[in-house]
Amino acid sequence: MNRKNVAAALASAVVFGMLAMTAVAQEDIKQSPSCKYCGMDRQKFDSTRMLIEYEDGTSTGVCSLHCAAVELALNIDKTPKALKVADMGTKSLIDAEKASWVVGGSKAGVMTKRGKWAFEKKEDAEAFVKTNGGMLTSFDDAIKAAYTDMYEDTKMIREKRKMMKGHSMEHKH
Repeated sequence: MNRKNVAAALASAVVFGMLAMTAVAQEDIKQSPSCKYCGMDRQKFDSTRMLIEYEDGTSTGVCSLHCAAVELALNIDKTPKALKVADMGTKSLIDAEKASWVVGGSKAGVMTKRGKWAFEKKEDAEAFVKTNGGMLTSFDDAIKAAYTDMYEDTKMIREKRKMMKGHSMEHKH
């Protein structure tokens, strides 16, 4: 094989691999297009979405770590088999417990005042922190932060929805 053929074969393999990963990544969105708890569009928020797979074979797709925390608290008797989260950069689902997490910073969070972002590569999380601030942490600390923030976040969500309802009522008159 000459160099051009090798390069073409490698390029084809990379493109095919990316298409396959995108198809797999999108499959969870097809199965759960909107978040079970808040109704948010998981395609629109594909960089923070999560998929929780249980030992009993069921699974739940949510938009964020906030809604994953709600799911896990409400289903205390179900044992999670896998917790998957989108990598902030690639949007591919990765193991949430092995991911490098960033909590806080200047970037607005999804369903939370204090953002929580997952990265497959620690160096990507560190680069995010340099640009946006926040603290590099583990999954355990990120989900603890989600539970700590739950009350304030729930108040914030209720207030936003109340304003949206009031705003939509004004336009109906």
